[in-house]
Amino acid sequence: MKAIVYERSGDASVLQVVERPVPEPGPGEVLVRMAVSGVNPTDWKARQAWPLPAGWQIPHQDGAGVVEAVGEGVDRTLIGERVWVWEAAWQRPWGTAAEYTLVPVRHAVPLGSASFDLGAALGIPFMTAHRCLTAGEFMPDKLHAGALSDHVVLVQGGAGAVGNAAIQLARWADACVITTVSSPEKAQLAAAAGASFVINYREQDVVEEVRKVAPDGVHTIVEVSAARNAAADVRMLRTGGAVCVYADDGGGEVTLPIRPLMGPNARWQFVLIYTAPKVAKAQAVTDIAAAVAQGAIRVGEEAGLPLHRYPLAEAAAAQQAVQDSVVGKVLVSTADE
Repeated sequence: MKAIVYERSGDASVLQVVERPVPEPGPGEVLVRMAVSGVNPTDWKARQAWPLPAGWQIPHQDGAGVVEAVGEGVDRTLIGERVWVWEAAWQRPWGTAAEYTLVPVRHAVPLGSASFDLGAALGIPFMTAHRCLTAGEFMPDKLHAGALSDHVVLVQGGAGAVGNAAIQLARWADACVITTVSSPEKAQLAAAAGASFVINYREQDVVEEVRKVAPDGVHTIVEVSAARNAAADVRMLRTGGAVCVYADDGGGEVTLPIRPLMGPNARWQFVLIYTAPKVAKAQAVTDIAAAVAQGAIRVGEEAGLPLHRYPLAEAAAAQQAVQDSVVGKVLVSTADE
Protein backbone atom coordinates (compact mmCIF):
# COMPACT_ATOMS: atom_id res chain seq x y z
CA MET A 1 0.00 0.00 0.00
CA LYS A 2 0.97 3.65 -0.41
CA ALA A 3 1.31 5.62 2.81
CA ILE A 4 2.59 8.96 4.00
CA VAL A 5 5.27 8.35 6.63
CA TYR A 6 7.67 10.46 8.64
CA GLU A 7 10.53 9.12 10.74
CA ARG A 8 11.64 12.33 12.43
CA SER A 9 10.00 15.53 13.58
CA GLY A 10 10.23 18.62 11.43
CA ASP A 11 8.57 20.71 8.77
CA ALA A 12 6.39 19.31 5.99
CA SER A 13 9.46 18.10 4.07
CA VAL A 14 9.79 15.11 6.45
CA LEU A 15 6.61 13.60 4.99
CA GLN A 16 7.43 10.90 2.42
CA VAL A 17 5.31 8.70 0.17
CA VAL A 18 6.37 5.09 0.78
CA GLU A 19 5.25 1.56 -0.03
CA ARG A 20 4.36 -0.55 3.01
CA PRO A 21 2.80 -4.02 3.39
CA VAL A 22 -0.92 -3.93 4.15
CA PRO A 23 -1.09 -4.65 7.91
CA GLU A 24 -3.10 -7.43 9.54
CA PRO A 25 -5.63 -6.44 12.19
CA GLY A 26 -4.88 -7.71 15.67
CA PRO A 27 -7.39 -8.60 18.40
CA GLY A 28 -10.04 -5.92 18.71
CA GLU A 29 -8.86 -4.09 15.57
CA VAL A 30 -10.26 -3.45 12.12
CA LEU A 31 -8.43 -2.84 8.87
CA VAL A 32 -9.98 0.10 7.00
CA ARG A 33 -9.43 0.74 3.31
CA MET A 34 -9.28 4.51 3.43
CA ALA A 35 -11.09 6.75 0.95
CA VAL A 36 -10.52 10.20 2.45
CA SER A 37 -8.21 11.49 5.20
CA GLY A 38 -9.09 14.67 7.10
CA VAL A 39 -6.34 17.12 8.11
CA ASN A 40 -6.42 19.05 11.41
CA PRO A 41 -4.06 21.55 13.09
CA THR A 42 -2.85 18.90 15.54
CA ASP A 43 -1.55 16.87 12.58
CA TRP A 44 1.13 19.41 11.68
CA LYS A 45 1.76 20.24 15.33
CA ALA A 46 2.31 16.54 16.06
CA ARG A 47 4.68 16.29 13.10
CA GLN A 48 6.77 19.09 14.56
CA ALA A 49 6.90 18.07 18.20
CA TRP A 50 5.25 14.80 19.24
CA PRO A 51 7.49 11.77 19.98
CA LEU A 52 7.58 8.75 17.64
CA PRO A 53 7.38 5.67 19.91
CA ALA A 54 7.39 3.30 16.91
CA GLY A 55 10.17 5.23 15.17
CA TRP A 56 7.79 6.14 12.35
CA GLN A 57 4.35 7.66 11.97
CA ILE A 58 1.56 7.72 9.41
CA PRO A 59 -0.16 11.06 10.18
CA HIS A 60 -3.78 12.22 10.47
CA GLN A 61 -6.37 11.26 13.06
CA ASP A 62 -9.57 11.46 11.02
CA GLY A 63 -10.82 9.78 7.88
CA ALA A 64 -13.44 7.61 6.23
CA GLY A 65 -13.42 4.37 4.29
CA VAL A 66 -14.59 0.75 4.25
CA VAL A 67 -13.79 -2.05 6.71
CA GLU A 68 -11.67 -4.56 4.80
CA ALA A 69 -10.86 -7.10 7.52
CA VAL A 70 -11.34 -7.62 11.26
CA GLY A 71 -9.20 -9.06 14.02
CA GLU A 72 -9.96 -11.63 16.66
CA GLY A 73 -13.00 -10.82 18.75
CA VAL A 74 -14.52 -8.41 16.22
CA ASP A 75 -17.87 -9.09 14.55
CA ARG A 76 -17.18 -10.20 10.96
CA THR A 77 -20.39 -8.58 9.74
CA LEU A 78 -18.50 -5.28 9.97
CA ILE A 79 -16.54 -6.25 6.85
CA GLY A 80 -17.76 -4.04 4.01
CA GLU A 81 -19.17 -1.42 6.40
CA ARG A 82 -18.65 2.24 5.46
CA VAL A 83 -17.15 3.96 8.51
CA TRP A 84 -15.69 7.20 9.80
CA VAL A 85 -12.49 6.96 11.80
CA TRP A 86 -11.41 9.05 14.79
CA GLU A 87 -8.13 9.30 16.75
CA ALA A 88 -6.39 6.82 14.46
CA ALA A 89 -2.90 8.20 15.18
CA TRP A 90 -3.18 9.11 18.87
CA GLN A 91 -0.39 7.13 20.56
CA ARG A 92 -0.44 4.76 17.57
CA PRO A 93 1.61 4.84 14.33
CA TRP A 94 -1.34 4.03 12.03
CA GLY A 95 -2.84 7.34 10.89
CA THR A 96 -5.32 7.78 8.04
CA ALA A 97 -2.92 9.24 5.43
CA ALA A 98 -2.56 5.87 3.75
CA GLU A 99 -4.49 3.48 1.53
CA TYR A 100 -5.16 1.31 4.61
CA THR A 101 -5.07 1.88 8.35
CA LEU A 102 -5.58 -0.09 11.56
CA VAL A 103 -7.77 1.16 14.40
CA PRO A 104 -9.47 -0.31 17.47
CA VAL A 105 -13.00 -1.27 16.45
CA ARG A 106 -14.56 1.46 18.63
CA HIS A 107 -12.69 4.05 16.53
CA ALA A 108 -14.47 2.97 13.33
CA VAL A 109 -18.06 4.26 13.41
CA PRO A 110 -20.75 3.30 10.88
CA LEU A 111 -21.25 6.09 8.35
CA GLY A 112 -24.33 4.78 6.58
CA SER A 113 -25.00 6.48 3.26
CA ALA A 114 -23.30 9.77 4.20
CA SER A 115 -20.36 10.82 2.03
CA PHE A 116 -16.76 9.92 2.78
CA ASP A 117 -16.00 13.66 2.68
CA LEU A 118 -18.39 14.22 5.57
CA GLY A 119 -17.00 11.22 7.46
CA ALA A 120 -13.44 12.52 7.16
CA ALA A 121 -14.54 15.93 8.49
CA LEU A 122 -16.02 14.59 11.75
CA GLY A 123 -13.50 13.28 14.29
CA ILE A 124 -11.51 15.97 16.06
CA PRO A 125 -13.57 19.07 15.12
CA PHE A 126 -16.98 17.64 15.97
CA MET A 127 -15.83 15.75 19.05
CA THR A 128 -14.12 18.90 20.32
CA ALA A 129 -17.26 20.93 19.65
CA HIS A 130 -19.39 18.30 21.41
CA ARG A 131 -17.18 18.50 24.50
CA CYS A 132 -17.46 22.31 24.50
CA LEU A 133 -21.25 22.08 24.28
CA THR A 134 -21.62 19.55 27.11
CA ALA A 135 -19.06 20.59 29.73
CA GLY A 136 -20.84 23.57 31.30
CA GLU A 137 -23.10 23.77 34.35
CA PHE A 138 -26.20 24.39 32.25
CA MET A 139 -25.25 22.03 29.46
CA PRO A 140 -26.54 18.46 29.02
CA ASP A 141 -24.27 15.42 28.98
CA LYS A 142 -25.86 14.29 25.71
CA LEU A 143 -26.82 16.17 22.57
CA HIS A 144 -29.96 15.46 20.55
CA ALA A 145 -32.75 17.43 18.95
CA GLY A 146 -34.17 19.70 21.65
CA ALA A 147 -31.30 19.17 24.12
CA LEU A 148 -30.32 22.86 23.98
CA SER A 149 -33.72 24.47 23.52
CA ASP A 150 -33.86 27.69 25.58
CA HIS A 151 -30.04 27.80 25.59
CA VAL A 152 -27.90 30.54 24.08
CA VAL A 153 -24.47 29.51 22.79
CA LEU A 154 -21.74 31.90 21.66
CA VAL A 155 -19.21 30.46 19.20
CA GLN A 156 -16.13 32.64 18.92
CA GLY A 157 -14.71 32.16 15.41
CA GLY A 158 -17.62 30.57 13.60
CA ALA A 159 -15.83 30.10 10.27
CA GLY A 160 -13.22 27.68 11.65
CA ALA A 161 -13.60 23.90 11.58
CA VAL A 162 -14.46 23.56 15.29
CA GLY A 163 -16.56 26.72 15.14
CA ASN A 164 -18.51 25.30 12.20
CA ALA A 165 -18.97 22.00 14.05
CA ALA A 166 -20.17 23.79 17.18
CA ILE A 167 -22.71 25.80 15.19
CA GLN A 168 -24.05 22.72 13.42
CA LEU A 169 -24.30 20.60 16.57
CA ALA A 170 -25.80 23.41 18.66
CA ARG A 171 -28.41 24.19 16.01
CA TRP A 172 -29.26 20.47 15.72
CA ALA A 173 -29.85 20.56 19.48
CA ASP A 174 -32.10 23.65 19.03
CA ALA A 175 -29.87 26.27 20.68
CA CYS A 176 -29.89 29.93 19.76
CA VAL A 177 -26.40 30.29 18.29
CA ILE A 178 -24.48 33.57 18.18
CA THR A 179 -21.11 33.58 16.46
CA THR A 180 -18.28 36.01 15.77
CA VAL A 181 -16.26 36.35 12.57
CA SER A 182 -13.66 38.71 11.12
CA SER A 183 -15.01 39.42 7.62
CA PRO A 184 -18.18 39.51 5.50
CA GLU A 185 -17.00 36.39 3.67
CA LYS A 186 -16.67 34.47 6.93
CA ALA A 187 -20.04 35.85 8.04
CA GLN A 188 -21.61 34.15 5.02
CA LEU A 189 -19.98 30.86 5.97
CA ALA A 190 -21.15 31.07 9.60
CA ALA A 191 -24.69 31.86 8.45
CA ALA A 192 -24.59 28.91 6.04
CA ALA A 193 -23.59 26.68 8.95
CA GLY A 194 -26.78 27.72 10.72
CA ALA A 195 -25.81 30.51 13.12
CA SER A 196 -28.81 32.48 14.35
CA PHE A 197 -26.84 35.75 14.73
CA VAL A 198 -23.45 36.65 13.20
CA ILE A 199 -21.26 39.45 14.59
CA ASN A 200 -18.27 40.91 12.74
CA TYR A 201 -15.94 41.64 15.65
CA ARG A 202 -13.85 44.03 13.55
CA GLU A 203 -16.85 46.29 12.95
CA GLN A 204 -19.21 45.68 15.87
CA ASP A 205 -19.04 45.69 19.67
CA VAL A 206 -19.37 41.99 20.47
CA VAL A 207 -20.52 42.43 24.07
CA GLU A 208 -23.16 44.97 23.10
CA GLU A 209 -24.48 42.82 20.26
CA VAL A 210 -24.58 39.65 22.35
CA ARG A 211 -26.41 41.42 25.17
CA LYS A 212 -29.07 42.54 22.69
CA VAL A 213 -29.81 38.89 21.95
CA ALA A 214 -29.19 37.53 25.46
CA PRO A 215 -29.71 40.24 28.09
CA ASP A 216 -29.00 37.75 30.89
CA GLY A 217 -25.88 36.43 29.19
CA VAL A 218 -25.05 33.22 27.35
CA HIS A 219 -25.02 29.70 28.75
CA THR A 220 -21.71 28.70 27.21
CA ILE A 221 -18.96 30.17 25.03
CA VAL A 222 -16.99 28.00 22.60
CA GLU A 223 -13.67 29.83 22.68
CA VAL A 224 -10.83 29.71 20.13
CA SER A 225 -8.90 32.76 21.36
CA ALA A 226 -9.12 33.12 25.12
CA ALA A 227 -6.16 35.50 25.40
CA ARG A 228 -7.86 38.03 23.14
CA ASN A 229 -11.44 37.48 24.23
CA ALA A 230 -11.24 36.82 27.99
CA ALA A 231 -12.28 40.29 29.10
CA ALA A 232 -15.29 40.26 26.80
CA ASP A 233 -16.20 36.67 27.69
CA VAL A 234 -16.42 37.61 31.37
CA ARG A 235 -19.01 40.26 30.53
CA MET A 236 -21.16 37.95 28.39
CA LEU A 237 -21.62 34.93 30.70
CA ARG A 238 -24.84 34.39 32.58
CA THR A 239 -24.80 33.06 36.15
CA GLY A 240 -23.38 29.54 36.04
CA GLY A 241 -22.14 30.00 32.48
CA ALA A 242 -19.01 28.40 31.06
CA VAL A 243 -16.21 29.36 28.72
CA CYS A 244 -14.87 26.26 26.94
CA VAL A 245 -11.38 26.92 25.55
CA TYR A 246 -10.16 24.55 22.84
CA ALA A 247 -7.29 26.53 21.23
CA ASP A 248 -4.73 29.24 21.95
CA ASP A 249 -5.11 31.39 18.84
CA GLY A 250 -3.83 34.89 19.58
CA GLY A 251 -1.81 34.01 22.68
CA GLY A 252 -0.83 31.22 25.03
CA GLU A 253 -1.73 32.82 28.36
CA VAL A 254 -4.94 34.27 29.73
CA THR A 255 -5.62 36.59 32.68
CA LEU A 256 -8.95 36.39 34.49
CA PRO A 257 -10.58 38.73 37.03
CA ILE A 258 -11.42 36.72 40.14
CA ARG A 259 -14.33 38.60 41.72
CA PRO A 260 -16.37 39.16 38.51
CA LEU A 261 -16.19 35.40 37.89
CA MET A 262 -16.81 34.32 41.49
CA GLY A 263 -20.13 36.15 41.71
CA PRO A 264 -21.80 34.26 38.85
CA ASN A 265 -20.06 30.96 39.72
CA ALA A 266 -18.61 30.96 36.22
CA ARG A 267 -16.65 28.03 34.85
CA TRP A 268 -13.61 27.99 32.55
CA GLN A 269 -13.22 24.59 30.94
CA PHE A 270 -10.13 23.73 28.91
CA VAL A 271 -10.63 21.15 26.17
CA LEU A 272 -8.21 18.78 24.42
CA ILE A 273 -10.14 15.92 22.91
CA TYR A 274 -7.26 13.43 23.09
CA THR A 275 -7.15 13.54 26.89
CA ALA A 276 -10.87 14.18 27.48
CA PRO A 277 -12.66 11.66 29.73
CA LYS A 278 -13.37 8.39 27.92
CA VAL A 279 -17.06 8.59 28.77
CA ALA A 280 -17.26 12.07 27.22
CA LYS A 281 -15.60 10.86 24.02
CA ALA A 282 -17.85 7.82 23.81
CA GLN A 283 -20.92 10.04 24.19
CA ALA A 284 -19.59 12.42 21.53
CA VAL A 285 -19.21 9.55 19.07
CA THR A 286 -22.76 8.34 19.80
CA ASP A 287 -24.31 11.79 19.42
CA ILE A 288 -22.35 12.74 16.30
CA ALA A 289 -23.32 9.44 14.67
CA ALA A 290 -26.96 10.19 15.48
CA ALA A 291 -26.69 13.67 13.98
CA VAL A 292 -25.15 12.21 10.82
CA ALA A 293 -27.90 9.59 10.57
CA GLN A 294 -30.52 12.35 10.87
CA GLY A 295 -28.88 14.41 8.13
CA ALA A 296 -28.09 17.25 10.55
CA ILE A 297 -24.39 17.57 9.65
CA ARG A 298 -23.17 18.81 6.28
CA VAL A 299 -19.89 19.78 4.62
CA GLY A 300 -19.02 22.04 1.72
CA GLU A 301 -19.34 25.77 1.17
CA GLU A 302 -23.12 25.53 1.34
CA ALA A 303 -22.66 24.26 4.91
CA GLY A 304 -20.12 26.95 5.81
CA LEU A 305 -17.17 24.57 5.42
CA PRO A 306 -15.45 24.86 2.00
CA LEU A 307 -13.54 21.72 1.01
CA HIS A 308 -9.94 21.73 -0.23
CA ARG A 309 -8.83 18.45 -1.81
CA TYR A 310 -5.34 17.03 -2.29
CA PRO A 311 -4.10 13.67 -3.62
CA LEU A 312 -2.18 11.42 -1.24
CA ALA A 313 1.16 12.35 -2.83
CA GLU A 314 0.52 16.00 -1.88
CA ALA A 315 -0.16 15.39 1.81
CA ALA A 316 2.68 17.79 2.70
CA ALA A 317 0.92 20.59 0.80
CA ALA A 318 -2.35 19.66 2.51
CA GLN A 319 -0.76 19.97 5.96
CA GLN A 320 0.87 23.26 4.96
CA ALA A 321 -2.52 24.63 3.90
CA VAL A 322 -3.89 23.87 7.37
CA GLN A 323 -0.80 25.36 9.00
CA ASP A 324 -1.35 28.50 6.90
CA SER A 325 -4.92 28.73 8.29
CA VAL A 326 -6.88 28.06 5.11
CA VAL A 327 -10.60 28.60 5.70
CA GLY A 328 -12.52 25.35 5.38
CA LYS A 329 -11.71 21.66 5.59
CA VAL A 330 -8.62 20.10 3.99
CA LEU A 331 -9.12 16.55 2.72
CA VAL A 332 -6.61 14.10 1.28
CA SER A 333 -7.82 11.47 -1.17
CA THR A 334 -6.24 8.17 -0.13
CA ALA A 335 -7.73 6.04 -2.92
CA ASP A 336 -6.37 5.80 -6.45
CA GLU A 337 -7.94 8.38 -8.73
